[in-house]
Amino acid sequence: EAAEALYGPYQWGRYDLLVLPPSFPYGGMENPELTFCTPTIITGDRSLTSLVAHELAHSWSGNLVTNATWNDFWLNEGFTVYFERRIMEYLYGKPYADMLEEIGYTDLINTLDLLGADTDATKLKLHLNGKDPDEGMNQIAYEKGYFMLLLIEKKIGRKAWDTFIRNYFERFAFRSMNTESFMEYLKAELFPRDEEFIQGLNHWIYQPGLPSDCPYTPSERFAAVQKISDAWLQGAALQRAEAEKWSTHEWLYFLRNLPKDISPDKLASLDIQFHLSDSKNAEIQAIWYEHAIRQQYQPAYEGMKQFLASVGRRKFIVPLYRLMNQMPEMKAMASEIYVSARPNYHAVAVSTLDSLLNYKS
Repeated sequence: EAAEALYGPYQWGRYDLLVLPPSFPYGGMENPELTFCTPTIITGDRSLTSLVAHELAHSWSGNLVTNATWNDFWLNEGFTVYFERRIMEYLYGKPYADMLEEIGYTDLINTLDLLGADTDATKLKLHLNGKDPDEGMNQIAYEKGYFMLLLIEKKIGRKAWDTFIRNYFERFAFRSMNTESFMEYLKAELFPRDEEFIQGLNHWIYQPGLPSDCPYTPSERFAAVQKISDAWLQGAALQRAEAEKWSTHEWLYFLRNLPKDISPDKLASLDIQFHLSDSKNAEIQAIWYEHAIRQQYQPAYEGMKQFLASVGRRKFIVPLYRLMNQMPEMKAMASEIYVSARPNYHAVAVSTLDSLLNYKS
């Protein structure tokens, strides 16, 4: 209902979700009428429903109007992230959507650091000739694309932007779109005489890195979490009643922003109070186990081994294996876990991890 209220009727008749086995390597896959999704979004508290909103949004951006080539992947994912956050804002309010935006911004910055901010891989318009299209599937298309679309919203106002998007989906329904055609349409409909702004958008699309006019706004709810975190790191107690009010996203912010050199004693105090090593929330587990690896916090190892043996989502398992493989004292553990878990992973995950861990059958 929220999606249709924003951008028009759902065109596919029926919408179902199929929860796949744990080996499914992605969060979701937006097949028309039937979204495939990972079981890791089921936490018991509906805290990870933004993934459902994302895959539903693909019923407009991606399935209704489809990127013509994988070089234009950002047209699918940038619009879908924007639409997802508008759905979540519609349902839960702007402060909630702001948390998702800040998480996305952090993921974007980390991706830029990983790929190199001046590399071609950080352009929105890709050049994948002779390459596996999977090489273009990272946070650039999703989050850099999102922030460019948000910049247009800020420029012309939400009402005008919503009208444009709704008309765009209606006009090009069941057709494919490439970057150049989209920009011609955008210019004709919204900016026929604003060449300077169009040139700025072309910089977003065809140049690497993140432009300085990125319209990112920090989350107020995360700022409140940061104050609590700072006080705790300086010796204050972390009040259980306060932390239990946090959403999954606030917990993720808290854990992601802990110092990478946090002491094992601090990790132990968190674990004793909140049982993070035994969490049933995969998003929290993945971040927590990264801290455990860095600090060699052994009480978390058993939970981490079970997690890697029972979860096949690349978003979670690849960073953990990569981190262990970078630490000489943990490389053997990474290989041991992988040899045992590998038969249960999807071929997409195996192809990544075989190369990462130099696996030989």
